[in-house]
Amino acid sequence: MASVSYQIANLLEKMTSNDKDFRFMATNDLMTELQKDSIKLDDDSERKVVKMLLRLLEDKNGEVQNLAVKCLGPLVNKVKEYQVEGIVDTLCANMLSDTEQLRDISSIGLKTVISELPLGSNTLAANVCKKITGKLSSAIEKQEDVSVQLEALDILADLLSRFGGLLISFHPMLLNSLLPQLASPRQAVRKRTIVALSHLVMSCNASLYNKLIDHLLEGLSSSTSSSVSRTHIQCIASICRQAGHRFGEQLWRVAPQVLEYSTDADEELREHCLQALEAFVLKCPKEVQPHIPTIIDLCLKMITYDPNYNYEDEEEDGGGEDEEMEDESFTPDADPESDSEEYSDDDDMSWKVRRAAAKCLESVIATRHELLAEMYQTVSPALIARFKEREENVKCDILSAYTALLRATRPPPSLQLTMAPADNSPQALLLQRVTGVVRGALRVIRGRSVRARGCALALLRELLAAAPGCLADHAARVIRALTPALTDKSTASSMKIETLVFVVCLVRGHKAATMRAHVAALLPAVLGCVHDPFYKVTAEALRVLQTLVKVMRPLDQVTNEPEGTVHVEPPPEELQQFIPAMYECTLVRLRATDMDQEVKERAIAACGQLLCHFGDYLQHELLVCLPIFLERLRNEITRLTTVKALTKVASSPLRIDLTPILADAVPILGSFLRKNQRALKLSTLVLLDTLVQNYSNAISIELLSKVLMEVPALVCEADLHCAQTALTLVRGACLRCPAALTPDARHALTPNILALAKSPLLQGGALKAMLGVLSALVAADVAGCSRRELLALLVAPVHRLHEHNASAHHIKQAFHSLAKCVAAVVVSGGSDALDVTRGFLRDAAQPATDAHHMFALLALAEIGRHLDLSSIPNLKEVLLSSFAPSSEEVKSAASYALGSVAVGNLPEFLPFILGEIEAQPKRQYLLLHSLREIISCESCTPEGIEALRPFIPEIWVQLSKHCQCAEEGSRNVVAECLGKLCLLEPQDLLPHLKEFLKSPEPLTRTTAVTAVKFTISDQPQAIDPLLRGCMSELLVPLRDPELGVRRVALVAFNSAAHNKPSLVRDLLPQVLPTIYSETKVKKELIREVEMGPFKHSVDDGLDLRKAAFECMYTLLGTCLDRLDVFEFLRHVEDGLRDHYDIKMLTYLMCARLAQLCPTVVLQRLESLVEPLRATCTMKVKANSVKQEYEKQDELKRSALRAAAALLQIPEAEKNPHLMDFVTQIKSFPDLQPIFESILKDSTGGSGVDSNLMDQS
Repeated sequence: MASVSYQIANLLEKMTSNDKDFRFMATNDLMTELQKDSIKLDDDSERKVVKMLLRLLEDKNGEVQNLAVKCLGPLVNKVKEYQVEGIVDTLCANMLSDTEQLRDISSIGLKTVISELPLGSNTLAANVCKKITGKLSSAIEKQEDVSVQLEALDILADLLSRFGGLLISFHPMLLNSLLPQLASPRQAVRKRTIVALSHLVMSCNASLYNKLIDHLLEGLSSSTSSSVSRTHIQCIASICRQAGHRFGEQLWRVAPQVLEYSTDADEELREHCLQALEAFVLKCPKEVQPHIPTIIDLCLKMITYDPNYNYEDEEEDGGGEDEEMEDESFTPDADPESDSEEYSDDDDMSWKVRRAAAKCLESVIATRHELLAEMYQTVSPALIARFKEREENVKCDILSAYTALLRATRPPPSLQLTMAPADNSPQALLLQRVTGVVRGALRVIRGRSVRARGCALALLRELLAAAPGCLADHAARVIRALTPALTDKSTASSMKIETLVFVVCLVRGHKAATMRAHVAALLPAVLGCVHDPFYKVTAEALRVLQTLVKVMRPLDQVTNEPEGTVHVEPPPEELQQFIPAMYECTLVRLRATDMDQEVKERAIAACGQLLCHFGDYLQHELLVCLPIFLERLRNEITRLTTVKALTKVASSPLRIDLTPILADAVPILGSFLRKNQRALKLSTLVLLDTLVQNYSNAISIELLSKVLMEVPALVCEADLHCAQTALTLVRGACLRCPAALTPDARHALTPNILALAKSPLLQGGALKAMLGVLSALVAADVAGCSRRELLALLVAPVHRLHEHNASAHHIKQAFHSLAKCVAAVVVSGGSDALDVTRGFLRDAAQPATDAHHMFALLALAEIGRHLDLSSIPNLKEVLLSSFAPSSEEVKSAASYALGSVAVGNLPEFLPFILGEIEAQPKRQYLLLHSLREIISCESCTPEGIEALRPFIPEIWVQLSKHCQCAEEGSRNVVAECLGKLCLLEPQDLLPHLKEFLKSPEPLTRTTAVTAVKFTISDQPQAIDPLLRGCMSELLVPLRDPELGVRRVALVAFNSAAHNKPSLVRDLLPQVLPTIYSETKVKKELIREVEMGPFKHSVDDGLDLRKAAFECMYTLLGTCLDRLDVFEFLRHVEDGLRDHYDIKMLTYLMCARLAQLCPTVVLQRLESLVEPLRATCTMKVKANSVKQEYEKQDELKRSALRAAAALLQIPEAEKNPHLMDFVTQIKSFPDLQPIFESILKDSTGGSGVDSNLMDQS
């Protein structure tokens, strides 16, 4: 402390020096000290530092003054409150000084202090704010000196934006000071007053808010001068932008007046009116709805308002012009706009009106997706006609508005566009306008304005996204318009890059056959760009080149020749001449080492693509470029890109000769498998596998065995994707060159393969790869990996089960994958396989433990799937007797085994199972599971479907007898079977299913609705067109009188909305009211149950409400554009006060809505915050059980996540209710750390949306 005081005293002494440099350096050093967190000042030092800095504010040297002001920022948080108040007093007094320089520096000082005051309702901020506010309001009222007034207004705006909530007692006084300033003769004063008022309305009470609006409207109605009207309308727009959530209720009286003034002769007034209307549209979407048609008409009229310029001559020239002729006029001299762009009139302000109209139209387009079809009829042609606009700013805004229209037309990613768009849909209407859009955009692209050309390219990119493939007929014209920008030396680099980016979109957005005809026109310009001196242009040009290579000669049309070779269609002759030039310019960039990283990577990728597609034309060049690839492989920076490029070359059907580098490359690749870079390991494994598949004869056994020694470490459960790729490589080696599996490699591999085989995590692709490896090991007859040896090793973990203390669930998972592995080893063994199977059957008949019993059944199941086991005596009896044990796991395995064995011989087993279902009511549930297994398994392959088809009628009849099972589990299995059968025979069986929906029996209707759920999958199916035609009939059960039927109908609807939203999108207007009605708590469904001396309430409608809210959550992700978000939010608000499960769901919805529709949520923030506050402040009863505490904690955590999401909304921090809630959270010691960590996670941006519910 003493040393700090000494140091500070030393600096203060230097600050009194006559030498300005001494003073400057000392102040600078003081600033460095104050910025340290560790610094602590004693009272005396504080007083001296504050006094000195305030003195230095009056220093003669400007630089010293500036530094002294900067020191005030860190000082505020280092000194005591009374010192801060002293600083503020002095600064406020200086503000009224006669010296202009001192006034300026003091106002900067005040702004610095305000920006550094800690947020939250602490006493320091409150006291300082109150001290400043009184003085500011008096400074504002004194009108002698305008500069003081302006500074005071500026500071007040800063103060209100940060601490408006602390100054509530001053609000009436401030409003009285500010309102007269709106009539100030100085425009600067009026503007700053508007800013201060817009910050004031964020936190003032309703009566002051109304007073301000009344004042503005009275001023408007009694106004005689246009400058007053302009000010008042600007103020209205500013208030709406800042506090749109409060402005909605005033709109009914404000909007008509603004619309009335929007046709005034004063151009500036019109501009301000249009800006105000834009704010209304964006901030009050619901309330502005009745005025939308008027606003659109007004904007369409104003967008053409250009009284000082005549477009007619241009239209006469351009209108009747032949399109091809129009396209020939590329040169800037012949540009149809060149004259118009030279026009200039400094006094012409009409462009501001047009720009405001374009921006207002864009806001309507962005917020009114329900009017899209209508806007394509009215707004679209008007905007296209205005692409000829002469003023650059306006033209860019018009292009931006049309881009917004295209963006709104883009189909949601969840919607499968396998079908053509409906006749009157926005997509269909857009397709009719494509020609006009392209013609208008190309006219802009040929113009001189770089910014407008960039906007036109962005528009065309959006056009491709909204209507994929729509430029097929216009590609020649588009390319002719783009090439001059690429070849002209005077073109800006940014323009070249944007053009090249668009070319990639254009080429990728169309079929190769369509684009091939235009490659010759593009290539010279692209090759020129590869030599461009600016590295970003080069990199982008190489990407275009790579894309064009795929178009010139696609490798998907490969025909196999009789001699075992493959024939690849050669590229068209006119394109063959470009191959050497493409290769040469890529090679120049590939060789260069003094290149930017991005160019190096692009050159490697482009060269790899060239060799992959044109290797037969470049055979003589291989000795030149392959060694360069080898060099790049050795370089740490380029090795990953090179591995990917070599994978392309190695997988080419042209079988490029890689022998010059294989001997050197393979050991390098082997070393990559030891690196700690996952992407490199994965890519290297893929490349090695490709080399083994296509070049096994060229790789020596010794080299390959060394690589295989590196693989075992990658075969582990810690990274299943990596393990899967490694196993694929081992399988390839077994099949292509088994000799590479030397005893050392085998000893290293086998333990890891077996450890993974018994892992409960093994599933999916990794399991499939494991089965492939085991089959390959047996087939290749690798020493030490014979069928018997592998089988003994695989079964060993089952016999040593007592050594592990794994849970039952883990054991079951591990046994399932182990059984599949056993089957992979056994099935190809002929009579030997049947002997093994009999062994497992003996284990199942006389099991030592339940675990042995279960594994034997699972092994029989997996073997029976691939082999016909009907020849084995008493198989059926053993399987049926396994239905009897008490262990549920064994029963489940037995039913799975019976179904799987039946797949091996349907005619033998299926009638037997159907007979047993009829004859054994007690075993019905397990037998139905066996039947489900058969249907699921056989539905996966065309052969399976054909084998099952003769039995479908018989199965259907049997299942229909069990639709009314009393047991829900059995009914669900029956429903799943019915649904899956419907997918196989939709034409015949869907009508039967519809009949079940009309059954008088509620249980039958429940089963039928659940079956409908199973007909809706996320993949395209033959049943889809039929479902689309009768979806409204299938959703009738949503209004069923029976509670249970309605619940499963909601679950089915949720499935449709999640997997195939296109089925339900058009039905939402009819269905949504039903779903919303199910979210209400219904008193008649709540009953009291007596439990001894206590009475307990049971809510039978809870599951129904939960299902309805789940539907709402799903619709948010898939059909947002079809929802009225205000209506939706009203029901979410009800859910926030409901049961625990529903609260959890609605908190998720709040967070999701905050991301998707921030403006709407901002308007309803108050009603969302209160229920969240109630949850966070709720106390659990003292005698509650542990689960109740855990439940409450989880609920609070979810509420805090929702609050954090609300806080991320732009401008949410200006809402007093939310900020008050946040302050309250931070005052609770148990909530504050949780909230801080949630905020940290949400701003950290991990790339994964934490508000997404797992819907798998």
